[in-house]
Amino acid sequence: MKKSLLIALVAAIGIAVAPAPASAAPCVLPDRKPLWIDYGAPQLESVFGRPGVIVAGSGTGYPARMRAAGATTVFWDNYLNRRVGTPSAPADPAVLAQRANGLVDFAVASLGCETPWIVLNELFGASTPTPWTATTARYRANVLQWVRLLAARGAKPILLVSSDPYTGVEAAPWWRELASVADIVVEKYFGAPSIHKAGPELGSRRMRSSMRAAASKFFAMNIPAAKLGFMLAFQTGRGSGGREGLEPESAWFEVAKLQALAAEQVSRELGTQYVFSWGWGVFNEAGDDPDKAGAACVWLWARDAGLCDAPALHRYDTDLRSGQIDLPRGVRCALGEETVTTNEIAALARVTGDAELALSVLFARLVEQRAAPLGAGAVLAAERAIVVNRFGGSRAPYLSALTRAGATLAVGRGTIGDGLRRRVLEARLTPRRTPSAAQVAEFLGTYGSTLARELVLDPAPS
Repeated sequence: MKKSLLIALVAAIGIAVAPAPASAAPCVLPDRKPLWIDYGAPQLESVFGRPGVIVAGSGTGYPARMRAAGATTVFWDNYLNRRVGTPSAPADPAVLAQRANGLVDFAVASLGCETPWIVLNELFGASTPTPWTATTARYRANVLQWVRLLAARGAKPILLVSSDPYTGVEAAPWWRELASVADIVVEKYFGAPSIHKAGPELGSRRMRSSMRAAASKFFAMNIPAAKLGFMLAFQTGRGSGGREGLEPESAWFEVAKLQALAAEQVSRELGTQYVFSWGWGVFNEAGDDPDKAGAACVWLWARDAGLCDAPALHRYDTDLRSGQIDLPRGVRCALGEETVTTNEIAALARVTGDAELALSVLFARLVEQRAAPLGAGAVLAAERAIVVNRFGGSRAPYLSALTRAGATLAVGRGTIGDGLRRRVLEARLTPRRTPSAAQVAEFLGTYGSTLARELVLDPAPS
């Protein structure tokens, strides 16, 4: 016990206790996406200690034992606040370099390799809006300096973000600068009772929607999916997500399965880099739950049946399709009976240059077709008018123009239909009262620099 306390203390204050082994090699993780990384708990060594599992831990003994059992390890630093301070009491920037060197040295000794992946727990005040106070600005600058220092030593920093981030125009450059050096993992903690009560279909949809919404904030700042990930919760103390007292244990195991499937689905859709799990540790009486081993086994099994034989060890619903997105082969999404196919996306992407943008256009088309259906022949009539008015009545130049744009005839007609429906919908959006010039000026002054869809003002401001 004294030895483990000493190791924890050394890690907390960030001093170097052991030099890197002379023969230390680069740290290598599996080349796959997403990377599933589980917070290491000594009480669950027998569950997570196996090939195919990546465990986040600290100290020296525990990570070494996990590697001996076949697992891969990354370093978990639970004390970012002791390195860089807090928004109300930021650390002196002059001490960061020494602290960073100490932490990297300790991580190298812990992992036995010279380019450690270091998980930083966690950013404080992520949701704080701008303008920031002087201390908050200093704290955010410290965080940037900290990840730069770690990266300069060959480490790979991964920052955990515990709250919904504020990503307004003035804050966005900070997030982009962070992502240029570190990866970002957003904590999404779902209360098991509410997910279980909602059922597999609605509960899974809620989790997927929440993760997509979290990622979309970063996409809006041009931070790529490869820099992002999610962390899900399995703690058993009440009040912070996780089990939250859900009984019986089979119900919690069911939610563990659904969380794994939801994270896998969203990661596959978006191309995000990580899925972390947290809450397996036992730090107090509330966390000492004998069912954690079962939940961990189900969590592993749901993503890879070869990692743990959960059906043979525990009772729960083993159906991996319940509540999941189940589309026919070649179909990317559906709205009622209408679908968007991968072939349609590929055809439009040759024009847009971006498959996700093509998907957005095609899904918007499904929605708008319901809201503004076109009469029979409307698209063909509009096409004939385009040929007459823009191509002198000759169809050959029209088809050549489509080819030069990379568009098929079907893509061209689809775009014409979009324009016709847009006119119908815009006509319904006539404001009850035309804004005054002062109101337009106030709007532009307030939101002029905000990233948004294109706005058309009619009449245009003078």
